[in-house]
Amino acid sequence: MKIFVSYSHRDEGTLERLKAHLSPLRRDGRIETWYDREIRAGGEIDGEISAELEACDIIFLLISPDFLNSDYCMDTEMTRAMGRHEEGSARVIPIIVEDCYWKSSPFKKLKALPKDGKPISNWTNENTAFLNIVEEVARVLDDMDRAPVSAQPEPGGATRPEAQPRKYRVQRHFDDIDRSDFRDQAFDEIRSYFQEAAVELDALEELRGRFTARSDKKFSCTVVNRSRMQGGTAHITVRCSTGGHGFGDISYVFAEDSADNTSNGGFNVENDEYEMFLTATMNFIRGNQEDRMTPHQAAESLWTEFLEQAGVSLA
Repeated sequence: MKIFVSYSHRDEGTLERLKAHLSPLRRDGRIETWYDREIRAGGEIDGEISAELEACDIIFLLISPDFLNSDYCMDTEMTRAMGRHEEGSARVIPIIVEDCYWKSSPFKKLKALPKDGKPISNWTNENTAFLNIVEEVARVLDDMDRAPVSAQPEPGGATRPEAQPRKYRVQRHFDDIDRSDFRDQAFDEIRSYFQEAAVELDALEELRGRFTARSDKKFSCTVVNRSRMQGGTAHITVRCSTGGHGFGDISYVFAEDSADNTSNGGFNVENDEYEMFLTATMNFIRGNQEDRMTPHQAAESLWTEFLEQAGVSLA
């Protein structure tokens, strides 16, 4: 899917952080983003912006006081974006960057991100806000992939299915370096997920969360459920394997900082002829689609299992 980003240049720092957080979706080939900095020297600015705005599938509006103050953002880009949204030819997603009076704008009827339209600048940890945005965008992509094929009128009033771009998967060979890079990337994503989730959880009244980096290949996390008299504390240590014990490429143990020769489970890097993925070491059936996990899915699954140790569950 092609994403057009409409933004004020004063919010370019937010745009760069958003691009960084969207990189897993880009790396998976699910999205490509375009914004006006892509225009090369000598390019016709208005013409290229108009062409890209017409060609995209999704339009991000980075809403801030500077965006609302920009005639070009509001009168040109936003107006056409809402026109395409009403036509059903593109999906508009407002992303609230800073506090501003946007509820009187034409896009006020659309669900804004992050959660509940809370501005990114108001989150205790802005990475948590960006994570929420990426998760919601991934769900939108899933919905768009599942959308029924529309029909085009034939002469005489009949209809025929609209031609859809074909998608291709290319077989490739994965060597040990590829698998090692994927393992390290997966561990980094799991670590970031736990770090951001612990900060967000610690802001809640009845819960406490603490993230501790033990090394560049090991971290621990603790959750305390204050409302639970017994069994309200949970610990976990997650390690990225560098060889040695056969607990998986990424292993974990429900202890604060355990010895490296202990484990309660883990994840292995595996691949088919098309892609790499993670599987839980406790799964004995390999290769089925339902056993495969992206690093984000593995992080979410492990975080959920970890919270249950303290009597907490995700809503």
